[in-house]
Amino acid sequence: MSTPKSAAPFQDRPLAEIVGELTEEIRELYMADEVPWVVGYSGGKDSTAVLQLVWLALKELPADQRVKPVHVISTDTLVENPVVSAWVSQSLDTMRTAANQQDLPIESHKLTPQIKDTFWVNLIGRGYPAPRPKFRWCTERLKIKPSNAFIRRVVRRHGEAILVLGIRKAESHARARAMARHEKGRVRERLSPNGNLPNSLVYSPIEAWSTDEVWAFLMQYPNPWGHRNKDLLSMYQGASDDSECPLVVDDTTPSCGDSRFGCWTCTLVEQDKSMTAMIRNDEEKQWMRPLLKLRNELDDVNKENETRDFRRMNGAVQLFHDGTIRGPYKQSAREDWLRKLLNAQAQVRKKAPEHVRNIELISIEELHEIRRIWVFEKHEVEDSLPEIYQEAVGEKFPGLPLDEQLVLGAEEIGLLKDACEDDPIHLSMTRELLAIERQYRTRTRRAGLFDALEKAIKKGYYEDADDAVEFARELQQLREDDLTQETLDEKTTDAPA
Repeated sequence: MSTPKSAAPFQDRPLAEIVGELTEEIRELYMADEVPWVVGYSGGKDSTAVLQLVWLALKELPADQRVKPVHVISTDTLVENPVVSAWVSQSLDTMRTAANQQDLPIESHKLTPQIKDTFWVNLIGRGYPAPRPKFRWCTERLKIKPSNAFIRRVVRRHGEAILVLGIRKAESHARARAMARHEKGRVRERLSPNGNLPNSLVYSPIEAWSTDEVWAFLMQYPNPWGHRNKDLLSMYQGASDDSECPLVVDDTTPSCGDSRFGCWTCTLVEQDKSMTAMIRNDEEKQWMRPLLKLRNELDDVNKENETRDFRRMNGAVQLFHDGTIRGPYKQSAREDWLRKLLNAQAQVRKKAPEHVRNIELISIEELHEIRRIWVFEKHEVEDSLPEIYQEAVGEKFPGLPLDEQLVLGAEEIGLLKDACEDDPIHLSMTRELLAIERQYRTRTRRAGLFDALEKAIKKGYYEDADDAVEFARELQQLREDDLTQETLDEKTTDAPA
């Protein structure tokens, strides 16, 4: 299949010619059917360039032909770099107003993860450890699920959807290989199948552009919804280590396009280079230091033996070399992360500029969900969240008391802790057994009670982590002995008489 001219790099051709061909292609694809478009917009250079091209193409169509909806979706993980998050929010607002004024069928949508899927509900609430390459639990919950849910709604309503994305082959070898693989199944010349979402196709207008070509377009073509591209350039400049980001005037001019923005809590990279550079390059961004400090503490693997349970989330003990594979954060660690987060929020609010002065690092809805998980799922009947909130924020937590729903009052919890003599494992087990009994007490049928009690006892069976390792090794040896005996029995049975 031949590659359309508009898909080829600039190759010394005039920029106006490239843009003209590409906007014409966009118009043809737009008018070819009634399938709605969904444009992915992150506020970065690539998604901005793609949306600009779509916007410019639609403006050239007569009003009676601009009828098919174009949904612009931006996923806010709720832990985005605050500077970028503010930029995107302002851009979406500006976009909404401009689309109405220019009579364009462009609708902007800000998507967020469900409360049960947010970063802090999972890390502070459930105790999931900071994400790692081998346990990347965040991407699916924070980014993929919200956007996929929106696209599925569009597909259910219209039967199909076309995703317009700012993906480029020059971004990485992996991205280039993936795009080349999907090209084999292309239909209508430029539309590739989406392997993850049925009944959706992918259109990538700038797939062959280089980083410098993206910047050349953004600098020479004003943003049609009124959000200045030079401000976007400045944001990239501030996120570059060398603070250099020259205007791109030709193919030989370097750019700052390799800056990467993402979640400020991200521990999948060795360091947050963009936020570090922002703080270093701009005195007005010093207010972000508490965020960077907290992110680096989350990334400290040297303290995980202290902060994480020796058991997995289900209570199982899994051997690994000389110890166990660590499980979720302990209660004390989760309480500590909450204190640090709320303190960071308070510090940022004191020093941040006006447009981010009311920054919300964690929402009240998330705090309510964390409290529910702690008390009713993890049976941490101390109900410590309101006290931690009041200490850090200086205000009473806006939630109702849970006294009538708690299995133990403050005095009884104190007596139980004294009885357990600083034994957190057996304190946790006793607390959980009492909470389970209370949960089942009011049920008409108490089926499952003994299974729940047995699970709690097995989880609290050990004296400490060393005892758990020794017990797990004994079990492992018994299994190996049983397998060896089973193999010998089979050989004896199969041997000739």
